[in-house]
Amino acid sequence: MQIFSPTKTRIPLFTSGTSNSKPLHRYPFHGHSLLRFTPLSSSTTASSRSPPIISKEEQGEGEGEDDDGVVPEIRRPDKDEILESKSVDDDREKYGEEVIKGGERMDGSLNFFAKKISMFEPLDRSLDDGKEKPLDVNLELWLYKAKVLGRKFRFAEADRILRQCVMNWPEDGRPYVALGKILSKQSKFNEARIVYETGCQATQGDNPYIWQCWAVLENRIGNVRRSRELFDAATAADKKHAAAWHGWAVLEIKQGNITKARNLLGKGLKHCGANEYIYQTLAMLEVKANRIDQARYLFQKATSCNPKSCASWLAWAQLEMQQENTHLTRKLFEKAVQASPKNRYAWHVWAMFETNQGDVDKGRKLLQIGHRLNPRDPVLLQSLALLEYKYSTANLSRLLFRKASLLDPKHQPIWMAWGWMEWKEGNISTAKELYRKTLYIDSTTETAARCLQAWGVLEQRAGNLTSARRLFRSSLNINSQSYVTWMTWASFEEEQGNEVRAEEIRNLYFQQRTEVVDDASWVMGIVDIIDPTMSSIKRLINFDRNSDDSKVQKINSFSGYDSIRPDEENLLVVLGKSDFDLDSFIKNRLSLDLSQLDVSTEISNPARNTPSRRI
Repeated sequence: MQIFSPTKTRIPLFTSGTSNSKPLHRYPFHGHSLLRFTPLSSSTTASSRSPPIISKEEQGEGEGEDDDGVVPEIRRPDKDEILESKSVDDDREKYGEEVIKGGERMDGSLNFFAKKISMFEPLDRSLDDGKEKPLDVNLELWLYKAKVLGRKFRFAEADRILRQCVMNWPEDGRPYVALGKILSKQSKFNEARIVYETGCQATQGDNPYIWQCWAVLENRIGNVRRSRELFDAATAADKKHAAAWHGWAVLEIKQGNITKARNLLGKGLKHCGANEYIYQTLAMLEVKANRIDQARYLFQKATSCNPKSCASWLAWAQLEMQQENTHLTRKLFEKAVQASPKNRYAWHVWAMFETNQGDVDKGRKLLQIGHRLNPRDPVLLQSLALLEYKYSTANLSRLLFRKASLLDPKHQPIWMAWGWMEWKEGNISTAKELYRKTLYIDSTTETAARCLQAWGVLEQRAGNLTSARRLFRSSLNINSQSYVTWMTWASFEEEQGNEVRAEEIRNLYFQQRTEVVDDASWVMGIVDIIDPTMSSIKRLINFDRNSDDSKVQKINSFSGYDSIRPDEENLLVVLGKSDFDLDSFIKNRLSLDLSQLDVSTEISNPARNTPSRRI
């Protein structure tokens, strides 16, 4: 490699002309202003990588002009070449000439190979507006942030984040689902529908979660037919999507199509395998049909799928409570609170059970524990107020009702129960005012129907017969299936001597009531899904499908299982016979002090009550 000497010389520079032309410009190089020209690498040529051209402005005015007054275009060496040459020289001095040449040959072959293979090309992460697309990990972070903002009711910020996620990742279905739920919470159903429809188009209809959320939205609005079509689309997109099968079955149960619901739940088990929600819903259907053994078996399967499912343990405990299996019920309640120690429903239902069994102190203790774990729940305070009114004083009950109503001023059962207590105490005007507050919140709910019925009884006892009849009629307009309201009205007419009118009211009730007929013929198909071993048992029995006795035998084969019948002793073995110490549990697991369980009746920062209005 030729290096110019540092002496003061004049050398010809590169020109844009041919090699035969004379040099147009000469520039002196002094001692310390050394400019080293390095040859190009072997993989490139002078024609392919020519130095950049220096414009006339970069040269000095009048400097370097030749005899004709023409300023030539001077080419400057590329900086990358200088740095590359310097690094190569350093490597030659460190590793030797042979190693460097081998590396250059390998780099050249790799560069040639990389041009042929597309996998070596970098991914295009640019958006439509030219900006660089964020990394995929940001989607997870933004979705979590939007979820937290939604819990804090900061819907505008969550909406902005989710829409940005949709723009950056239009092929991912999670932003559409989260954005649709945020809009549904704000009752923006049309916008949520548009988001779900856009998501289905963006994912080409292959995302079952979007279909399912859209179906739930349509069901919430009241479009049952459209909801069925969307649930069908969700199951077609993914047959193993258990939530779609379960949601569709719940829809059919609410519509009274029990047989269709059972078939859907059976398909869910067939395609998705064991699922606690499907087992639990099937068990609840068996409870309504009064098939106790089948229900126990299904509850056992549900809790086996997920031992931490507090809802399954509670539903099973309520079944055993109806069957008056006290020991087994208490065992199931213990399992429920161990599965979810802070679940308010577990402590509430267990407290009501112990109170009905006569253990008032334990019931009060359980309610106090539930309140300490859930201080913002008004239902626990309402039940504790009713318990204190029955076994303690009315003043303490009023304080608890007052505190519960301040926690949730729109909770109708609190005002209704408080009004009932004041009526029992003889405060008629106060009771009516509390009933008015109940109806002011919402006059179309089930609680409003019960409130009107209780108000009618109050007017009946006060001698206001016309008002009592009008209130009974208003209650039945809201809930025409209330047996208590019909019979109360009939008894009221009998007391007034209207025997014919009372009989007409009873006949009207039996004529208009709706009975849900549950077909049990489905059980033979569902057993194959739930328990495949039953197929070998059925082969040993010759069923006559044309006789009525065969149908009974089919049902009994499912209810008994003969070899695996879940009686109480077997269930206790499955659940375990270890004793449960409540005091040690709340002390060690919940970190609660037993001496500080009493509910404080002091009210701090009370909320302003909604002004009542006459109905």
